[in-house]
Amino acid sequence: MNGAGTGTDAGARARPGGAAALRRLARAPWTLLKGAFGWLVLFEAKNKLLLAPTALRLRRREDAEVRRLAATLAQPPTALVATVIATHRRPEALRAAVASALAQTVTDQVVVVVDDGAGLPELTDDPRLFAVSLAANIGTAGVVRNIGIRLSRSTYVAFLDDDNLWETDHLARALDALRAPGGPDGVYTALRRVLPDGSEHDILSVPYDPRRAARESFLDTNAFVARRDRTLRFSRLRRTPEVMPREDWELIHRYARRHRVRHLPHPTVRYLVNPASFYTRW
Repeated sequence: MNGAGTGTDAGARARPGGAAALRRLARAPWTLLKGAFGWLVLFEAKNKLLLAPTALRLRRREDAEVRRLAATLAQPPTALVATVIATHRRPEALRAAVASALAQTVTDQVVVVVDDGAGLPELTDDPRLFAVSLAANIGTAGVVRNIGIRLSRSTYVAFLDDDNLWETDHLARALDALRAPGGPDGVYTALRRVLPDGSEHDILSVPYDPRRAARESFLDTNAFVARRDRTLRFSRLRRTPEVMPREDWELIHRYARRHRVRHLPHPTVRYLVNPASFYTRW
């Protein structure tokens, strides 16, 4: 009995190690794929597969809103740069964001505010500002921004969230690089990340590298200014807070496949972060 008991105990001790080996073996293909393509690329491929049905419905809603809102405009907002600001129930933060956009040293721009169905607060009276409100809440940031892109006409497009701010030289620095002989098609500046109390968290400044971008989420459209073309559209996937990567990363990463993208290390964006967010921990 003692011998049988000893054998049983030995087998029991061996099994956990065997189970761990099996788990490592099962994870091996995923580990290899992550090494080859990057986890963000793989997660986005999964998103496109699982969320595709919602994207088709959201495309139809986007098209309908563009038609409806375009009919209310005497002419499309047109300038060298179109700045698109999506907003939803942040009136005071929106006013500050709009003010920072209109305060740019580059004056040949239009600022297009797209409210996601909550109703627009009173905004400053400026001929460069165009504000529209969706008929109902869509709840998908990429679709709201796409409507702003499609309603405007410009050579370049910039993006600003309603809770972030630009330094006054943000567009000037971007355009200097974009319009230089042999310049890139898109640029993104550094982010000065600030906490809700206004204190500085850090400065996020990472040169563009496609392999690193496939593995680390350092791309954000608040810092991005790019030459307009048909590929400059956000994905229409409904991304809940748990869905990674975010639409900002997806847009810049996809745009960079066919265009030259460069990083400008000067911080020109005051980016509000949640201390508990994934992006802050990164």
